[in-house]
Amino acid sequence: MSTPAGGSVDFLVIGQYLRGRMIRSALIMCFGDSLTAGFQSPTPDNPMGRETPYGRFLQDHLGSAAMVQTSGVCGELTSDMLLRLRRDVLLHKPDFVPILGGTNDLGWNVSPEEILVNLVNMYEQILDWGGRPLPVTVPSIRVEGYESSQEGREWVAGHLGRRKQLNQLILDHAVSANLASVDLFSATVDTTDGQLAGGYSNDGLHLTTAGYRLFAEQVAKVLKPFLSGK
Repeated sequence: MSTPAGGSVDFLVIGQYLRGRMIRSALIMCFGDSLTAGFQSPTPDNPMGRETPYGRFLQDHLGSAAMVQTSGVCGELTSDMLLRLRRDVLLHKPDFVPILGGTNDLGWNVSPEEILVNLVNMYEQILDWGGRPLPVTVPSIRVEGYESSQEGREWVAGHLGRRKQLNQLILDHAVSANLASVDLFSATVDTTDGQLAGGYSNDGLHLTTAGYRLFAEQVAKVLKPFLSGK
């Protein structure tokens, strides 16, 4: 800010200018695996596949109240997320971190209890760095035609059971730690069979664009009360 030679300086204006520069929007870091990256498998309508990260839609919901960044890596386990947490999240000093992890762990038969240990480790590190983690439950899966065989019914029942167990552990921890949470499982489930609702299922595991939009809506609904008082 410059002043013409011989002119006077309005210190009130300068003070307001400096205060404005020091105040920043809240930083939201969406952290997770392919469900955070917004991965979608190729379909007949979209043969090349696509990425529609929910963070993009979340930014639309939050507007100037927050700056949303996304850090999602396809195929990651929660142990992998833990290894890059400091570099990709903590060093950026985010205010809020929605964390969705565990889908790939479940696919590799990692126990829900072990997954929770990794998630809690991340929650606690974020808190230690002055941020606020936002635990997110793992959405369901969708398998077509499984009812035709006993093996198929048992496989689906086992996978759904472990998902529900992990999600209950996540929600219980959130309550005990006084953390706000997002129940993405309940928001996207077909209540008739416990599977991922057809309209939200891209390939049985990942979400459609509608699913990622709903994900963003659910996160925004939880964050907006915090941001309004920031």
